[in-house]
Amino acid sequence: MSANAKTFNPYLPQLAAVVERVDETRDVFTLRLCLHDAQARAAYRFQPGQFNMLYLWGVGEVAISIVSDPDDPDLIDHTIRAVGRVTRGLQRLKPGDKLGLRGPFGRGWPLEAAQGRHLLLITGGLGCAPTTSMIHYALQRRASYGRLTVCHGVKHPDDLIYTDRIQTWCAAPDTQVMLTADKGTPEWRGRVGLVTQALEDIDPIMFKGMAMMCGPEPMMVSVAEDLLKRGMMLTDIHLAMERNMQCAVGHCGHCQFGGKFICKDGPVFPYAQLRALLAVRGF
Repeated sequence: MSANAKTFNPYLPQLAAVVERVDETRDVFTLRLCLHDAQARAAYRFQPGQFNMLYLWGVGEVAISIVSDPDDPDLIDHTIRAVGRVTRGLQRLKPGDKLGLRGPFGRGWPLEAAQGRHLLLITGGLGCAPTTSMIHYALQRRASYGRLTVCHGVKHPDDLIYTDRIQTWCAAPDTQVMLTADKGTPEWRGRVGLVTQALEDIDPIMFKGMAMMCGPEPMMVSVAEDLLKRGMMLTDIHLAMERNMQCAVGHCGHCQFGGKFICKDGPVFPYAQLRALLAVRGF
């Protein structure tokens, strides 16, 4: 049994400190956290695509994807949109402030199955956060993966985050980054239109690889069905679902999706497992 398994209690938040807060946009920010306990810090391990529960005492708890690299467990990054009571409270934290952290939870991206394959990562809005850890994972282990194509769409250029990281991705070998905005501005240098339209300009060889997506569900379904028409295998398409996850262990039922729980069985699923469920009204 690993040290992490011996010390991990899924119900008990661990004390974490804010090392840095990066304001990505007016309402999106990244919290860089460090677990307070040295033993817990040494034992903490996660996979790209997993999430933590961040607990603000006296306010509540939210599920947030981990966006840092698993080989750097000392610093755990989370990118958050301030849209509710807890996330607005998290936005007010500053370096040195404390909060609770439970996790990691869920199933991450299929790292082993993706080795040696071309990777096509398609994201919309803040959906780029759950895929960012996978992008960094592949770039830092470049020899283990094929070509990397990132398609990221935003509604407006002002919504774009990670501009420094994106510049780094653009400079990486065998890596293509395509940015789209639903509405452009005179300063916008990316494409104008839906991210789904970017598929037209992707090298067809990428459709023989593996796709990983996160974003609005209609966008992911549209892209997945398009990829199938372009010859990608159903088993090579993976989606990260973003639903209302509250307990993270499959008990509360808030994230139930048919016979599955997003928090426990996902949040990353093969599209083959979701295709029928996503067509059911009310699910």
